[in-house]
Amino acid sequence: MKPEDFNQTREAQNELVLKQANLGIKRFFNLDEAAYQDGALPRKTKELLGLVSSAVLRCDDCIRYHLGRCFEEGVSTEELGEALNIALIVGGSIVIPHFRRAMVYWQDLQDGAQKPSK
Repeated sequence: MKPEDFNQTREAQNELVLKQANLGIKRFFNLDEAAYQDGALPRKTKELLGLVSSAVLRCDDCIRYHLGRCFEEGVSTEELGEALNIALIVGGSIVIPHFRRAMVYWQDLQDGAQKPSK
């Protein structure tokens, strides 16, 4: 799935969920957003932590989301590689297929950033 497709789908799904959400769900979404704000750790580091956790948990949607956020926060390909290496160490070889898809998605993010704007 390309980044623009993922983002549009995620946005539409979140809109539907939040339209029907009870207070507990809304609070969880707010808590999630607040956790990734700058604090003792910068957002960039927190997004890398989210990416590693998502890879270990093998959630491709979460991996895509955190890759997009890492890209926006200026994570380098070298930093990404080191973070995903931690995911491999913690999660084991079962993480490899997710690592592969993550690298394809990362390349798509880079390619999209290099396209001339209309």
